[in-house]
Amino acid sequence: MAPVLVGSSLAFRDGQISPVILVMVLVASLLVQVTANLVDEYSDHARPEGKDKFLAPHKVIALGVLSGKAVKRGAMLCASIASVVGLYLVIATGWPLLIICLLSLAAAYFYSGGPRPLGNIGLGHPLVFVFMGPVMVAGSYYVQTHAFAAGALWLSIPVACSVTAILVANDLRDMEEDKAAGKTTPVTRWGRGFGRWEWTVLVSVAYAVPVALLAAGKFNPLVLLPFATLPLGIKTLLAVWRGRRREDFMPALRATSRLHGYFGLLLAVGVGAGYFGII
Repeated sequence: MAPVLVGSSLAFRDGQISPVILVMVLVASLLVQVTANLVDEYSDHARPEGKDKFLAPHKVIALGVLSGKAVKRGAMLCASIASVVGLYLVIATGWPLLIICLLSLAAAYFYSGGPRPLGNIGLGHPLVFVFMGPVMVAGSYYVQTHAFAAGALWLSIPVACSVTAILVANDLRDMEEDKAAGKTTPVTRWGRGFGRWEWTVLVSVAYAVPVALLAAGKFNPLVLLPFATLPLGIKTLLAVWRGRRREDFMPALRATSRLHGYFGLLLAVGVGAGYFGII
């Protein structure tokens, strides 16, 4: 939701917002994310190496909560509904959105599906950065305004950084498990030290961008509202650096997810407040 809200808040600031379109974009985006999660669950269980993975509460197939067929049907249903909503938005806005929708659906599937999942060969971080940052933020702005703007790309950077940090925290937690399964991530390749620095750099850049945008005179001071999350950011930073075992990184993963959500919401509020001329 955070990328959609940030892109839409910029459109609101520019006086071009449709609440109906906003709801449709949110629904389609959430369904694409659910599709990606279901495909990951199905693919993970179907592969031989998936049988030896940690039996987490969300492993619904392994736990017998849902069958593999049910999860597969759920992924297909979510992708279908997202496609229908996306098709309507394409008709209402223009063909550039069609490219965004098709690429997003492809990314949702091939991230963990197909013969060589992109998330398993070291491409997970850049894929998440691009699609849940620039693609979703700029795409959400385009749907409302029928135009692209440099401001949307700049605002997408902190969103992309904070959401990618979630994946980094996840990889820090699953390093041993991913190694045993033959999954390649920056953490399995270069170690937890690299992952800790990657997380730190990503979150630092997320905080730095609003400052740079304010200094450049592009936005009003409320663009700094995300700094209200700084105590949570520092607490999460300490958890990332102090963690040694899988269990140690669970709080860091949950906290990074909250940090991304709160950061994105406050950034959207700060940007949208520009519509009222708030200084």
